[in-house]
Amino acid sequence: MNIFMGVTKSLRWFMALLVVAFVAGCGGSSGVAVAPGSTKAITAYSLAAYPAAVVTINEPLKTIAVIVPNGTSVTALVATFTSTGVGSPTVGGVSQVSGTTVNDFTLPKPYIVTAGDGTTATYTVTVSVASASSKAMSSFSFAAYPAAIGTITGTASPFDIAVTVPSGTVVTNLVATFAATGTGVKVASVSQVSGTTANDFTTPKAYIVTAADSTTATYRVTVTVASTSAKAITGYSFAAFPASIGVISGTTSPFAIAVTVPNGTSLTGLVATFTTTGASVTVGAVTQVSGTTLNNFPAAPASLAYTVHAADATTAIYNVTVTVAAASTSLVCTGTGTSCVPLGGADNFSILAQTMITDAGASSITGNIGVSPAAGSTMTVACASMLTGKVYQVDDTFADAACSLSGTASGGANKTIVDTAVANALTAYNDAAGRTVPAPTVELGAGNISGMTLTPGIYKWSTSVLIYANNPNNIGGGDTTGVTLDCTAGGSTSVFIFQIAAAQTLTLGQSGTAPTGGPANINLKGGCLASNIFWQVGGDVTILPNSVFNGNILTATQVVMQSGAVVHGRALAQTAVTLISNAVGP
Repeated sequence: MNIFMGVTKSLRWFMALLVVAFVAGCGGSSGVAVAPGSTKAITAYSLAAYPAAVVTINEPLKTIAVIVPNGTSVTALVATFTSTGVGSPTVGGVSQVSGTTVNDFTLPKPYIVTAGDGTTATYTVTVSVASASSKAMSSFSFAAYPAAIGTITGTASPFDIAVTVPSGTVVTNLVATFAATGTGVKVASVSQVSGTTANDFTTPKAYIVTAADSTTATYRVTVTVASTSAKAITGYSFAAFPASIGVISGTTSPFAIAVTVPNGTSLTGLVATFTTTGASVTVGAVTQVSGTTLNNFPAAPASLAYTVHAADATTAIYNVTVTVAAASTSLVCTGTGTSCVPLGGADNFSILAQTMITDAGASSITGNIGVSPAAGSTMTVACASMLTGKVYQVDDTFADAACSLSGTASGGANKTIVDTAVANALTAYNDAAGRTVPAPTVELGAGNISGMTLTPGIYKWSTSVLIYANNPNNIGGGDTTGVTLDCTAGGSTSVFIFQIAAAQTLTLGQSGTAPTGGPANINLKGGCLASNIFWQVGGDVTILPNSVFNGNILTATQVVMQSGAVVHGRALAQTAVTLISNAVGP
Protein backbone atom coordinates (compact mmCIF):
# COMPACT_ATOMS: atom_id res chain seq x y z
CA MET A 1 0.00 0.00 0.00
CA ASN A 2 2.78 2.44 0.90
CA ILE A 3 4.59 1.52 -2.30
CA PHE A 4 1.39 2.19 -4.28
CA MET A 5 0.88 5.59 -2.60
CA GLY A 6 4.51 6.53 -3.20
CA VAL A 7 4.24 5.70 -6.87
CA THR A 8 0.99 7.64 -7.10
CA LYS A 9 2.56 10.74 -5.54
CA SER A 10 5.52 10.50 -7.90
CA LEU A 11 3.20 10.23 -10.86
CA ARG A 12 1.29 13.29 -9.67
CA TRP A 13 4.49 15.31 -9.44
CA PHE A 14 5.59 14.05 -12.86
CA MET A 15 2.26 15.02 -14.42
CA ALA A 16 2.43 18.44 -12.75
CA LEU A 17 5.86 19.01 -14.24
CA LEU A 18 4.55 18.01 -17.65
CA VAL A 19 1.73 20.54 -17.32
CA VAL A 20 4.18 23.28 -16.34
CA ALA A 21 6.41 22.42 -19.29
CA PHE A 22 3.42 22.40 -21.65
CA VAL A 23 2.20 25.79 -20.43
CA ALA A 24 5.69 27.25 -20.71
CA GLY A 25 6.05 25.88 -24.22
CA CYS A 26 2.74 27.42 -25.26
CA GLY A 27 3.48 30.72 -23.62
CA GLY A 28 4.29 33.96 -25.33
CA SER A 29 3.44 37.61 -25.35
CA SER A 30 -0.16 38.73 -25.66
CA GLY A 31 -1.20 39.14 -29.26
CA VAL A 32 1.12 36.46 -30.71
CA ALA A 33 -0.41 33.41 -32.38
CA VAL A 34 2.25 30.72 -32.66
CA ALA A 35 2.51 29.17 -36.13
CA PRO A 36 4.89 26.52 -37.39
CA GLY A 37 7.45 26.53 -40.15
CA SER A 38 8.21 29.59 -42.21
CA THR A 39 5.13 31.64 -41.28
CA LYS A 40 6.14 35.13 -40.12
CA ALA A 41 3.59 37.92 -40.46
CA ILE A 42 1.95 40.74 -38.56
CA THR A 43 -1.74 40.08 -39.19
CA ALA A 44 -3.32 42.88 -37.14
CA TYR A 45 -2.04 46.17 -35.75
CA SER A 46 -3.49 49.13 -33.87
CA LEU A 47 -2.57 51.65 -31.18
CA ALA A 48 -3.90 51.06 -27.69
CA ALA A 49 -4.75 54.72 -27.08
CA TYR A 50 -6.37 55.18 -30.50
CA PRO A 51 -8.43 52.08 -31.34
CA ALA A 52 -10.25 54.05 -34.06
CA ALA A 53 -7.04 55.06 -35.85
CA VAL A 54 -6.98 54.12 -39.53
CA VAL A 55 -4.53 51.24 -40.11
CA THR A 56 -3.45 49.85 -43.50
CA ILE A 57 -1.28 46.73 -43.69
CA ASN A 58 0.40 46.28 -47.08
CA GLU A 59 1.61 42.69 -46.97
CA PRO A 60 3.53 42.64 -50.28
CA LEU A 61 5.60 45.67 -49.25
CA LYS A 62 5.62 44.70 -45.56
CA THR A 63 4.45 48.20 -44.52
CA ILE A 64 1.92 49.28 -41.90
CA ALA A 65 0.52 52.82 -42.13
CA VAL A 66 -1.33 54.31 -39.16
CA ILE A 67 -3.17 57.65 -39.18
CA VAL A 68 -3.77 59.13 -35.72
CA PRO A 69 -5.91 62.18 -34.84
CA ASN A 70 -4.56 65.67 -35.34
CA GLY A 71 -2.57 66.86 -32.33
CA THR A 72 -1.43 63.38 -31.27
CA SER A 73 2.08 63.11 -29.83
CA VAL A 74 3.75 60.09 -31.44
CA THR A 75 6.75 59.92 -29.10
CA ALA A 76 5.33 57.36 -26.64
CA LEU A 77 2.71 55.10 -28.22
CA VAL A 78 1.76 51.53 -27.32
CA ALA A 79 0.84 49.15 -30.13
CA THR A 80 -1.51 46.17 -29.96
CA PHE A 81 -0.87 43.52 -32.58
CA THR A 82 -1.13 39.88 -33.53
CA SER A 83 1.63 38.02 -35.31
CA THR A 84 2.55 34.58 -36.52
CA GLY A 85 5.99 33.12 -35.91
CA VAL A 86 7.83 32.28 -32.72
CA GLY A 87 8.25 34.56 -29.74
CA SER A 88 7.49 38.25 -30.07
CA PRO A 89 8.50 40.69 -32.82
CA THR A 90 11.44 42.93 -32.01
CA VAL A 91 12.11 46.62 -32.64
CA GLY A 92 15.76 47.63 -32.42
CA GLY A 93 16.53 44.41 -30.57
CA VAL A 94 13.78 45.01 -27.99
CA SER A 95 11.12 42.31 -27.70
CA GLN A 96 7.65 43.79 -28.24
CA VAL A 97 4.72 42.92 -25.98
CA SER A 98 1.33 43.70 -27.49
CA GLY A 99 -0.50 46.32 -25.45
CA THR A 100 2.56 47.04 -23.28
CA THR A 101 5.76 48.13 -25.07
CA VAL A 102 6.17 51.87 -25.66
CA ASN A 103 7.84 53.21 -28.83
CA ASP A 104 8.67 56.60 -30.31
CA PHE A 105 7.12 56.76 -33.80
CA THR A 106 8.67 60.07 -34.82
CA LEU A 107 10.49 57.95 -37.42
CA PRO A 108 9.23 54.68 -38.95
CA LYS A 109 9.78 51.62 -36.78
CA PRO A 110 10.93 48.26 -38.23
CA TYR A 111 9.23 45.27 -36.56
CA ILE A 112 11.18 42.05 -37.13
CA VAL A 113 9.09 38.85 -37.02
CA THR A 114 10.91 35.52 -36.72
CA ALA A 115 9.56 32.23 -38.08
CA GLY A 116 10.06 28.80 -36.58
CA ASP A 117 12.69 28.02 -39.20
CA GLY A 118 14.73 31.08 -38.21
CA THR A 119 13.87 33.24 -41.22
CA THR A 120 12.61 36.77 -40.60
CA ALA A 121 10.30 39.38 -42.10
CA THR A 122 10.53 43.11 -41.42
CA TYR A 123 7.39 45.26 -41.25
CA THR A 124 7.94 49.01 -41.32
CA VAL A 125 5.36 50.90 -39.25
CA THR A 126 4.78 54.56 -40.10
CA VAL A 127 2.54 56.71 -37.93
CA SER A 128 1.14 59.87 -39.53
CA VAL A 129 -0.84 62.64 -37.84
CA ALA A 130 -4.07 63.56 -39.63
CA SER A 131 -4.56 67.07 -40.97
CA ALA A 132 -6.60 69.56 -38.98
CA SER A 133 -9.54 69.19 -41.37
CA SER A 134 -9.53 65.38 -41.52
CA LYS A 135 -12.84 63.83 -40.46
CA ALA A 136 -13.39 60.57 -42.32
CA MET A 137 -14.76 57.24 -41.10
CA SER A 138 -13.09 54.52 -43.16
CA SER A 139 -14.55 51.33 -41.67
CA PHE A 140 -17.47 50.19 -39.51
CA SER A 141 -18.57 46.85 -38.06
CA PHE A 142 -19.71 45.40 -34.75
CA ALA A 143 -17.54 43.83 -32.06
CA ALA A 144 -19.89 40.84 -31.73
CA TYR A 145 -20.24 40.43 -35.51
CA PRO A 146 -16.88 41.22 -37.15
CA ALA A 147 -18.06 39.62 -40.40
CA ALA A 148 -20.87 42.17 -40.66
CA ILE A 149 -18.80 44.88 -42.33
CA GLY A 150 -20.49 48.17 -43.09
CA THR A 151 -20.71 49.44 -46.65
CA ILE A 152 -19.87 53.17 -46.75
CA THR A 153 -21.39 55.21 -49.58
CA GLY A 154 -21.57 58.87 -50.58
CA THR A 155 -19.21 61.54 -51.83
CA ALA A 156 -20.03 64.26 -49.30
CA SER A 157 -21.52 64.54 -45.81
CA PRO A 158 -23.94 63.09 -44.83
CA PHE A 159 -22.53 59.69 -45.80
CA ASP A 160 -24.39 56.38 -45.38
CA ILE A 161 -23.22 53.13 -43.79
CA ALA A 162 -25.32 49.98 -44.30
CA VAL A 163 -24.72 46.93 -42.10
CA THR A 164 -26.50 43.56 -42.28
CA VAL A 165 -26.27 41.46 -39.11
CA PRO A 166 -27.20 37.76 -38.76
CA SER A 167 -30.78 36.65 -38.28
CA GLY A 168 -31.93 36.82 -34.68
CA THR A 169 -29.51 39.58 -33.71
CA VAL A 170 -30.84 41.93 -31.05
CA VAL A 171 -29.90 45.40 -32.24
CA THR A 172 -30.76 47.35 -29.09
CA ASN A 173 -27.31 47.13 -27.51
CA LEU A 174 -24.64 46.75 -30.20
CA VAL A 175 -21.01 47.87 -29.80
CA ALA A 176 -19.46 49.28 -32.97
CA THR A 177 -15.83 49.01 -34.03
CA PHE A 178 -14.77 51.73 -36.43
CA ALA A 179 -11.81 53.65 -37.82
CA ALA A 180 -11.88 57.43 -38.16
CA THR A 181 -9.38 60.24 -38.72
CA GLY A 182 -11.12 62.93 -36.67
CA THR A 183 -10.33 63.98 -33.12
CA GLY A 184 -13.63 62.64 -31.83
CA VAL A 185 -16.80 60.77 -32.77
CA LYS A 186 -20.25 61.28 -31.21
CA VAL A 187 -23.77 59.94 -31.49
CA ALA A 188 -25.96 62.82 -30.37
CA SER A 189 -24.00 64.17 -27.38
CA VAL A 190 -22.38 60.85 -26.40
CA SER A 191 -18.71 60.35 -27.27
CA GLN A 192 -18.08 57.04 -29.04
CA VAL A 193 -15.16 54.72 -28.28
CA SER A 194 -14.51 52.05 -30.89
CA GLY A 195 -15.09 48.60 -29.44
CA THR A 196 -16.63 49.97 -26.24
CA THR A 197 -19.68 52.23 -26.63
CA ALA A 198 -23.06 50.52 -27.11
CA ASN A 199 -26.01 51.95 -29.05
CA ASP A 200 -29.59 51.01 -29.92
CA PHE A 201 -29.77 50.54 -33.70
CA THR A 202 -33.52 49.98 -33.89
CA THR A 203 -33.50 53.20 -35.89
CA PRO A 204 -30.58 54.64 -37.91
CA LYS A 205 -27.86 56.33 -35.88
CA ALA A 206 -25.94 59.44 -36.97
CA TYR A 207 -22.23 59.27 -36.15
CA ILE A 208 -20.68 62.74 -36.19
CA VAL A 209 -16.92 62.85 -36.78
CA THR A 210 -15.28 66.09 -35.65
CA ALA A 211 -12.00 67.36 -37.10
CA ALA A 212 -9.36 69.33 -35.21
CA ASP A 213 -10.57 72.51 -36.93
CA SER A 214 -14.07 71.84 -35.50
CA THR A 215 -15.64 70.98 -38.85
CA THR A 216 -17.75 67.81 -38.91
CA ALA A 217 -18.91 64.98 -41.15
CA THR A 218 -21.99 62.85 -40.54
CA TYR A 219 -22.23 59.11 -41.15
CA ARG A 220 -25.76 57.64 -40.98
CA VAL A 221 -25.64 53.98 -39.88
CA THR A 222 -28.55 51.72 -40.81
CA VAL A 223 -28.62 48.15 -39.46
CA THR A 224 -30.66 45.43 -41.16
CA VAL A 225 -31.29 41.99 -39.63
CA ALA A 226 -30.96 39.14 -42.12
CA SER A 227 -33.80 36.67 -42.61
CA THR A 228 -33.74 33.33 -40.75
CA SER A 229 -32.73 31.48 -43.92
CA ALA A 230 -29.95 33.90 -44.92
CA LYS A 231 -26.64 32.11 -45.39
CA ALA A 232 -24.49 33.96 -47.90
CA ILE A 233 -20.88 35.08 -47.98
CA THR A 234 -21.12 38.50 -49.60
CA GLY A 235 -17.47 39.57 -49.53
CA TYR A 236 -14.13 37.78 -49.19
CA SER A 237 -10.47 38.77 -49.11
CA PHE A 238 -7.41 38.31 -46.91
CA ALA A 239 -6.34 40.56 -44.04
CA ALA A 240 -2.79 40.70 -45.39
CA PHE A 241 -3.92 41.28 -49.00
CA PRO A 242 -6.99 43.55 -48.96
CA ALA A 243 -6.58 44.24 -52.68
CA SER A 244 -6.95 40.51 -53.44
CA ILE A 245 -10.74 40.51 -53.53
CA GLY A 246 -12.50 37.19 -53.94
CA VAL A 247 -14.77 36.68 -56.94
CA ILE A 248 -17.94 34.90 -55.80
CA SER A 249 -19.81 32.85 -58.39
CA GLY A 250 -22.65 30.36 -58.61
CA THR A 251 -26.42 30.43 -58.20
CA THR A 252 -26.85 27.54 -55.77
CA SER A 253 -24.72 25.82 -53.13
CA PRO A 254 -21.90 24.90 -53.46
CA PHE A 255 -20.76 28.36 -54.53
CA ALA A 256 -17.21 29.24 -55.60
CA ILE A 257 -14.86 31.98 -54.42
CA ALA A 258 -11.71 32.63 -56.47
CA VAL A 259 -8.90 34.71 -54.97
CA THR A 260 -5.53 35.59 -56.53
CA VAL A 261 -2.75 36.58 -54.13
CA PRO A 262 0.64 38.16 -54.98
CA ASN A 263 3.50 36.08 -56.29
CA GLY A 264 5.50 34.44 -53.52
CA THR A 265 2.62 34.32 -51.02
CA SER A 266 2.63 31.35 -48.65
CA LEU A 267 -0.78 29.67 -48.45
CA THR A 268 -0.08 28.61 -44.87
CA GLY A 269 -1.64 30.58 -42.04
CA LEU A 270 -3.74 33.03 -44.09
CA VAL A 271 -6.38 35.09 -42.29
CA ALA A 272 -9.56 35.74 -44.28
CA THR A 273 -11.80 38.77 -43.91
CA PHE A 274 -15.35 38.15 -45.03
CA THR A 275 -18.92 39.39 -44.71
CA THR A 276 -21.81 37.02 -44.22
CA THR A 277 -25.56 37.10 -43.69
CA GLY A 278 -25.49 33.76 -41.86
CA ALA A 279 -25.49 33.14 -38.15
CA SER A 280 -22.05 31.50 -38.22
CA VAL A 281 -19.35 30.19 -40.55
CA THR A 282 -17.19 27.08 -40.13
CA VAL A 283 -14.32 25.34 -41.88
CA GLY A 284 -14.54 21.73 -40.84
CA ALA A 285 -15.41 21.92 -37.16
CA VAL A 286 -13.66 25.25 -36.59
CA THR A 287 -15.79 28.38 -36.27
CA GLN A 288 -14.43 31.17 -38.44
CA VAL A 289 -14.00 34.73 -37.18
CA SER A 290 -13.43 37.31 -39.89
CA GLY A 291 -10.02 38.92 -39.59
CA THR A 292 -8.89 36.44 -36.92
CA THR A 293 -9.01 32.73 -37.83
CA LEU A 294 -5.97 31.26 -39.59
CA ASN A 295 -6.32 28.57 -42.26
CA ASN A 296 -3.96 26.62 -44.50
CA PHE A 297 -5.16 26.74 -48.10
CA PRO A 298 -4.39 24.07 -50.71
CA ALA A 299 -2.77 25.05 -53.99
CA ALA A 300 -5.19 25.74 -56.83
CA PRO A 301 -7.24 24.14 -58.29
CA ALA A 302 -7.98 22.48 -54.92
CA SER A 303 -10.22 24.47 -52.59
CA LEU A 304 -11.14 24.97 -48.93
CA ALA A 305 -14.83 24.61 -48.03
CA TYR A 306 -16.53 27.28 -45.90
CA THR A 307 -19.93 26.28 -44.48
CA VAL A 308 -22.35 29.13 -43.72
CA HIS A 309 -25.02 28.29 -41.14
CA ALA A 310 -28.35 30.12 -41.24
CA ALA A 311 -30.48 30.80 -38.17
CA ASP A 312 -32.95 28.13 -39.35
CA ALA A 313 -30.10 25.55 -39.36
CA THR A 314 -29.86 25.34 -43.16
CA THR A 315 -26.39 25.68 -44.68
CA ALA A 316 -24.56 26.81 -47.82
CA ILE A 317 -21.09 25.78 -48.98
CA TYR A 318 -18.51 28.20 -50.41
CA ASN A 319 -15.43 26.56 -51.92
CA VAL A 320 -12.49 29.00 -51.77
CA THR A 321 -9.74 28.55 -54.36
CA VAL A 322 -6.55 30.58 -53.88
CA THR A 323 -4.22 31.12 -56.83
CA VAL A 324 -0.72 32.55 -56.40
CA ALA A 325 0.01 35.07 -59.17
CA ALA A 326 2.84 34.40 -61.57
CA ALA A 327 6.12 36.24 -61.03
CA SER A 328 6.12 39.81 -62.29
CA THR A 329 8.34 40.58 -65.25
CA SER A 330 8.24 44.27 -64.34
CA LEU A 331 10.53 46.31 -62.16
CA VAL A 332 10.02 46.54 -58.40
CA CYS A 333 10.94 49.63 -56.39
CA THR A 334 13.75 49.04 -53.90
CA GLY A 335 14.23 52.58 -52.68
CA THR A 336 14.74 54.16 -49.28
CA GLY A 337 14.75 57.79 -48.19
CA THR A 338 11.87 59.24 -50.16
CA SER A 339 9.87 56.04 -49.89
CA CYS A 340 8.60 54.12 -52.89
CA VAL A 341 5.05 54.64 -54.09
CA PRO A 342 3.33 51.25 -53.58
CA LEU A 343 1.77 50.10 -56.85
CA GLY A 344 -0.07 47.09 -55.47
CA GLY A 345 -1.44 44.90 -58.23
CA ALA A 346 -0.32 47.43 -60.87
CA ASP A 347 3.23 46.28 -60.10
CA ASN A 348 2.49 43.22 -62.22
CA PHE A 349 1.81 45.28 -65.37
CA SER A 350 3.96 47.20 -67.84
CA ILE A 351 0.96 48.91 -69.49
CA LEU A 352 -2.39 49.52 -67.83
CA ALA A 353 -5.34 51.64 -68.97
CA GLN A 354 -9.04 52.11 -68.32
CA THR A 355 -10.36 52.76 -71.84
CA MET A 356 -7.96 51.32 -74.45
CA ILE A 357 -4.45 50.29 -75.46
CA THR A 358 -3.75 50.71 -79.16
CA ASP A 359 -0.69 49.95 -81.28
CA ALA A 360 -0.43 51.34 -84.79
CA GLY A 361 2.89 49.59 -85.43
CA ALA A 362 4.83 46.59 -84.20
CA SER A 363 5.80 47.37 -80.62
CA SER A 364 7.90 45.24 -78.27
CA ILE A 365 6.39 44.81 -74.81
CA THR A 366 8.02 43.04 -71.89
CA GLY A 367 5.47 42.34 -69.16
CA ASN A 368 1.71 42.18 -68.79
CA ILE A 369 -0.81 44.64 -70.22
CA GLY A 370 -4.48 45.11 -69.35
CA VAL A 371 -7.58 47.28 -69.65
CA SER A 372 -10.45 47.71 -67.17
CA PRO A 373 -13.34 48.45 -67.18
CA ALA A 374 -13.39 48.68 -70.99
CA ALA A 375 -13.73 45.48 -73.01
CA GLY A 376 -10.80 43.40 -74.15
CA SER A 377 -11.59 44.38 -77.73
CA THR A 378 -10.28 47.90 -76.98
CA MET A 379 -6.74 46.49 -77.00
CA THR A 380 -5.24 46.26 -80.49
CA VAL A 381 -1.80 44.94 -79.53
CA ALA A 382 -0.66 41.93 -81.55
CA CYS A 383 0.49 38.83 -79.71
CA ALA A 384 3.74 39.09 -81.67
CA SER A 385 4.44 42.31 -79.76
CA MET A 386 4.17 40.55 -76.39
CA LEU A 387 7.76 39.42 -75.80
CA THR A 388 6.78 38.20 -72.33
CA GLY A 389 3.66 38.54 -70.23
CA LYS A 390 -0.04 38.23 -70.97
CA VAL A 391 -2.99 40.37 -72.02
CA TYR A 392 -5.51 40.71 -69.15
CA GLN A 393 -9.13 41.52 -69.99
CA VAL A 394 -12.47 41.84 -68.18
CA ASP A 395 -14.23 39.60 -70.71
CA ASP A 396 -13.27 37.38 -73.65
CA THR A 397 -13.30 39.88 -76.52
CA PHE A 398 -9.55 40.36 -77.11
CA ALA A 399 -8.77 39.31 -80.67
CA ASP A 400 -6.14 36.63 -80.01
CA ALA A 401 -6.40 33.94 -77.34
CA ALA A 402 -2.75 32.94 -77.84
CA CYS A 403 -1.46 35.67 -75.51
CA SER A 404 -4.58 36.67 -73.58
CA LEU A 405 -6.21 35.41 -70.40
CA SER A 406 -9.96 34.90 -70.17
CA GLY A 407 -11.78 37.41 -68.01
CA THR A 408 -14.66 35.02 -67.31
CA ALA A 409 -12.95 31.68 -66.66
CA SER A 410 -12.26 30.42 -63.11
CA GLY A 411 -14.90 32.65 -61.60
CA GLY A 412 -13.44 35.75 -63.23
CA ALA A 413 -10.09 35.48 -61.44
CA ASN A 414 -8.18 37.25 -64.23
CA LYS A 415 -10.79 40.01 -64.40
CA THR A 416 -10.28 40.53 -60.69
CA ILE A 417 -6.52 40.86 -61.23
CA VAL A 418 -6.85 43.63 -63.82
CA ASP A 419 -9.72 45.34 -61.95
CA THR A 420 -7.59 45.40 -58.81
CA ALA A 421 -4.51 46.59 -60.69
CA VAL A 422 -6.41 49.55 -62.17
CA ALA A 423 -7.79 50.46 -58.74
CA ASN A 424 -4.30 50.17 -57.23
CA ALA A 425 -2.86 52.41 -59.97
CA LEU A 426 -5.38 55.10 -59.03
CA THR A 427 -4.43 54.72 -55.37
CA ALA A 428 -0.75 55.03 -56.31
CA TYR A 429 -1.48 58.17 -58.35
CA ASN A 430 -3.20 59.81 -55.36
CA ASP A 431 -0.43 58.64 -53.02
CA ALA A 432 2.29 60.13 -55.23
CA ALA A 433 0.33 63.37 -55.63
CA GLY A 434 0.03 63.78 -51.87
CA ARG A 435 3.65 63.17 -50.86
CA THR A 436 5.15 66.06 -48.89
CA VAL A 437 8.15 64.48 -47.14
CA PRO A 438 10.85 65.45 -47.82
CA ALA A 439 9.71 68.94 -48.70
CA PRO A 440 9.22 69.17 -52.48
CA THR A 441 11.29 71.40 -54.73
CA VAL A 442 8.59 73.55 -56.34
CA GLU A 443 8.24 75.13 -59.80
CA LEU A 444 11.81 74.23 -60.83
CA GLY A 445 12.70 75.91 -64.12
CA ALA A 446 9.13 77.19 -64.40
CA GLY A 447 8.38 73.76 -65.83
CA ASN A 448 11.30 73.53 -68.27
CA ILE A 449 13.89 71.18 -66.79
CA SER A 450 15.74 70.51 -70.03
CA GLY A 451 19.49 70.17 -69.53
CA MET A 452 19.23 70.02 -65.73
CA THR A 453 20.79 67.44 -63.42
CA LEU A 454 18.47 66.52 -60.54
CA THR A 455 19.18 64.69 -57.30
CA PRO A 456 16.72 62.36 -55.52
CA GLY A 457 13.66 63.86 -53.85
CA ILE A 458 10.23 65.26 -54.66
CA TYR A 459 9.66 67.84 -57.41
CA LYS A 460 6.36 69.67 -57.78
CA TRP A 461 4.85 71.90 -60.50
CA SER A 462 1.57 73.74 -61.00
CA THR A 463 2.47 74.08 -64.69
CA SER A 464 3.16 71.67 -67.52
CA VAL A 465 6.68 70.21 -67.70
CA LEU A 466 8.91 70.16 -70.79
CA ILE A 467 12.03 68.08 -71.36
CA TYR A 468 13.78 68.54 -74.68
CA ALA A 469 17.25 68.27 -76.15
CA ASN A 470 19.68 70.95 -77.28
CA ASN A 471 18.82 73.21 -74.36
CA PRO A 472 21.32 76.10 -74.42
CA ASN A 473 21.12 76.69 -70.66
CA ASN A 474 22.68 73.34 -69.75
CA ILE A 475 21.63 74.10 -66.18
CA GLY A 476 23.38 72.23 -63.40
CA GLY A 477 26.08 70.75 -65.60
CA GLY A 478 23.74 68.25 -67.26
CA ASP A 479 24.10 67.09 -70.84
CA THR A 480 22.11 68.49 -73.73
CA THR A 481 20.07 65.38 -74.55
CA GLY A 482 17.27 65.96 -72.03
CA VAL A 483 17.36 65.77 -68.23
CA THR A 484 19.73 63.77 -66.00
CA LEU A 485 18.69 62.06 -62.75
CA ASP A 486 21.81 61.62 -60.61
CA CYS A 487 21.89 59.02 -57.81
CA THR A 488 25.63 59.21 -57.13
CA ALA A 489 25.09 60.19 -53.49
CA GLY A 490 22.48 57.55 -52.64
CA GLY A 491 23.00 54.87 -55.25
CA SER A 492 20.39 52.39 -56.41
CA THR A 493 18.08 52.93 -53.43
CA SER A 494 17.46 56.58 -54.36
CA VAL A 495 13.87 57.57 -55.19
CA PHE A 496 12.43 60.39 -57.32
CA ILE A 497 8.79 61.54 -57.24
CA PHE A 498 7.63 64.12 -59.78
CA GLN A 499 4.26 65.80 -59.13
CA ILE A 500 2.58 67.65 -62.02
CA ALA A 501 -0.74 69.35 -61.28
CA ALA A 502 -4.18 68.43 -62.60
CA ALA A 503 -4.68 69.01 -66.34
CA GLN A 504 -0.98 69.88 -66.77
CA THR A 505 1.11 67.82 -69.19
CA LEU A 506 4.53 66.20 -69.44
CA THR A 507 6.31 66.25 -72.80
CA LEU A 508 9.59 64.48 -73.56
CA GLY A 509 11.17 65.68 -76.80
CA GLN A 510 10.30 68.57 -79.10
CA SER A 511 8.64 68.72 -82.49
CA GLY A 512 10.88 69.56 -85.40
CA THR A 513 14.50 68.77 -86.20
CA ALA A 514 17.83 69.72 -84.64
CA PRO A 515 19.00 72.09 -83.38
CA THR A 516 15.59 73.23 -82.04
CA GLY A 517 13.68 69.95 -82.17
CA GLY A 518 14.09 66.20 -81.98
CA PRO A 519 14.11 63.39 -79.40
CA ALA A 520 15.09 63.83 -75.76
CA ASN A 521 16.03 61.43 -72.99
CA ILE A 522 15.53 61.02 -69.27
CA ASN A 523 19.09 59.96 -68.44
CA LEU A 524 20.07 57.93 -65.37
CA LYS A 525 23.39 58.41 -63.58
CA GLY A 526 25.09 57.06 -60.46
CA GLY A 527 23.08 53.86 -60.16
CA CYS A 528 19.55 55.26 -60.55
CA LEU A 529 16.88 52.64 -61.27
CA ALA A 530 13.81 53.25 -63.43
CA SER A 531 11.78 51.26 -60.90
CA ASN A 532 12.44 53.93 -58.25
CA ILE A 533 11.22 56.88 -60.34
CA PHE A 534 7.56 57.98 -60.26
CA TRP A 535 6.00 60.55 -62.61
CA GLN A 536 2.56 61.60 -61.32
CA VAL A 537 0.98 63.69 -64.08
CA GLY A 538 -2.44 65.37 -63.98
CA GLY A 539 -2.71 65.55 -67.78
CA ASP A 540 -1.37 63.86 -70.89
CA VAL A 541 2.11 62.36 -71.13
CA THR A 542 3.58 62.66 -74.63
CA ILE A 543 6.83 60.97 -75.62
CA LEU A 544 8.06 62.19 -78.98
CA PRO A 545 9.70 59.97 -81.63
CA ASN A 546 12.85 58.08 -80.57
CA SER A 547 12.87 59.65 -77.08
CA VAL A 548 13.84 57.45 -74.12
CA PHE A 549 11.75 57.66 -70.93
CA ASN A 550 12.79 56.19 -67.56
CA GLY A 551 10.34 55.63 -64.71
CA ASN A 552 6.79 54.73 -63.75
CA ILE A 553 4.17 56.92 -65.44
CA LEU A 554 1.04 57.54 -63.34
CA THR A 555 -1.27 59.80 -65.34
CA ALA A 556 -4.84 60.96 -64.78
CA THR A 557 -5.40 60.91 -68.54
CA GLN A 558 -3.42 59.26 -71.35
CA VAL A 559 0.07 58.25 -72.45
CA VAL A 560 0.89 58.91 -76.11
CA MET A 561 4.09 57.32 -77.41
CA GLN A 562 5.15 58.38 -80.87
CA SER A 563 7.12 56.27 -83.35
CA GLY A 564 10.29 54.71 -81.93
CA ALA A 565 9.87 56.06 -78.38
CA VAL A 566 11.03 53.83 -75.52
CA VAL A 567 9.78 53.50 -71.92
CA HIS A 568 11.95 51.74 -69.35
CA GLY A 569 9.35 51.28 -66.61
CA ARG A 570 5.55 51.38 -66.78
CA ALA A 571 2.76 53.30 -68.49
CA LEU A 572 -0.23 53.38 -66.09
CA ALA A 573 -3.01 55.57 -67.48
CA GLN A 574 -6.50 56.40 -66.24
CA THR A 575 -7.73 56.66 -69.84
CA ALA A 576 -5.70 55.32 -72.80
CA VAL A 577 -2.21 54.29 -73.88
CA THR A 578 -1.30 54.83 -77.54
CA LEU A 579 1.67 53.02 -79.11
CA ILE A 580 3.35 53.34 -82.51
CA SER A 581 6.17 50.80 -82.84
CA ASN A 582 7.52 51.36 -79.33
CA ALA A 583 9.44 49.41 -76.69
CA VAL A 584 7.99 49.20 -73.17
CA GLY A 585 9.29 47.22 -70.21
CA PRO A 586 12.15 47.00 -67.71
